[in-house]
Amino acid sequence: MKRMALAAAALVATLAVYAQTTDDEIATMRLAPLDQEREPPRIADVIDSDDRRPRIHPMQPPTIPHKIDNYQVDLRANRCLSCHSRTRVAETRAPMVSVTHYVDRGGIVLAEVSPRRYFCTQCHAPQTDAKLLVENTFEDVADMLSGDRKEE
Repeated sequence: MKRMALAAAALVATLAVYAQTTDDEIATMRLAPLDQEREPPRIADVIDSDDRRPRIHPMQPPTIPHKIDNYQVDLRANRCLSCHSRTRVAETRAPMVSVTHYVDRGGIVLAEVSPRRYFCTQCHAPQTDAKLLVENTFEDVADMLSGDRKEE
């Protein structure tokens, strides 16, 4: 009951702030006056280098180092597996899908990729040349432990 009261109070506070927001402030948030249509930002180019990138943190899924435009990944087909499945890596020389992708929810090892790991782009993403929207001050844990910290 106490949680519901806190949630209701937070909602009322949020609505009160929104009610005091002027049209000019809303226009500022979208970076254009309300009576003008804004030019959409350019779609960033995919970095297509096939270089394997280091991971920033231990559980980070690897990024996709090539373009995947028009790749079919649906219930009928998975274009990624045409190169990255364990049966094709010797021929294609692509990195094999992690063995974790062959284990189902119950811990049983499967012959094919587990259905919960089948849709690759849920976790893996191609990298682009997009500029950062906000400044990033992330420090890799290995750098922090070794003492090679960035100076602020």
